[in-house]
Amino acid sequence: MPPTILAVGLELWQMAYLALCTLGAAWVRGYSGFGFSALVVTAAALVTDPVPLVATLVMCEIVLSFGQARGVVAKVDWRRMAGMLVGAAVVMPYSFTLIARLGEDVARIAISGMVLAICLAMARGWQFGRETGTLGNVIAGMASGVANGAAAGGLPIAVYLTAQPIAAPVVRATLIAYLTLVCLIALPSLWWTGLLSAQSFVFLAAMAPMMALGLWIGGRRFTSANPQDFKRFTLLLLALLSVMGLVRSLW
Repeated sequence: MPPTILAVGLELWQMAYLALCTLGAAWVRGYSGFGFSALVVTAAALVTDPVPLVATLVMCEIVLSFGQARGVVAKVDWRRMAGMLVGAAVVMPYSFTLIARLGEDVARIAISGMVLAICLAMARGWQFGRETGTLGNVIAGMASGVANGAAAGGLPIAVYLTAQPIAAPVVRATLIAYLTLVCLIALPSLWWTGLLSAQSFVFLAAMAPMMALGLWIGGRRFTSANPQDFKRFTLLLLALLSVMGLVRSLW
C-alpha cells in the first residue's frame, strides 16, 4: 500500500504533484493576475477528486491577492468591479451547492468543460467595440459566479476585461482586487455547502510555501515579458489540462 498522508487523504506522490502544480500556477498568477485556481483544479482533476480543493483554492486566491496588493490599488477600476461583485454574489451560492452535490467524475467533467470553454473564448480574441456599462458588468460577474463553482471565477472576468479597450495594468489590478473580494464573499457559501472544512485549511497550509515562491517569481517576470506571449502560453496549458481531464472522466 503506498504511503498516504492521512490528514488530507492523498498519497505522497499526489502531494508532490500538487506542490509542483501550485508552484507553476502561482508563477502564472504572479505574472498575469489570473489563472491560479483554474490551473490547479484542472491539474488536480487528473489525479484526484477536485471538489475538496475548491474551498482551498478560493482561500488561496485571497492569500495570493493580498500578496500582490502593493501598488495595484490606485489602478483598480472600482466602479466596474462593483457591478461584477454584485452579479457574482447573487449566483455563487447556487454554483457551490451544485458542485458539492456532483460525483467525482461528473464534477471533473463540469470543471474541465467549463475551463475549456472559457479558454476557447479567450483564445478567439473576442472584443467589444467600446467599454460596456453597468449591466454588462453585472452579467460578467454572474458568469464569474457560475465559474467559481469550479474554482475558475477569475477566467470569465479576464475574458470580459481584456475584450475592452482597457490598459493592461488596469486589467491586472482590477482582476487582483476582484478576486480578493469575490473570494471573501464566497466563504459563507462554501461553509454552508460543506465545501469549507478543516481539511481545506490543511491543504492551504501545505500549499502556502509554493504559492509564495511562485508569486515572487511571477511578479518579477511581469516587468520584463510580453503579456500576449504569456497569455497564449497560459491558455494553451489550461486547454490541454481541461482536455486531459475530460478524457480521463469519459474513458
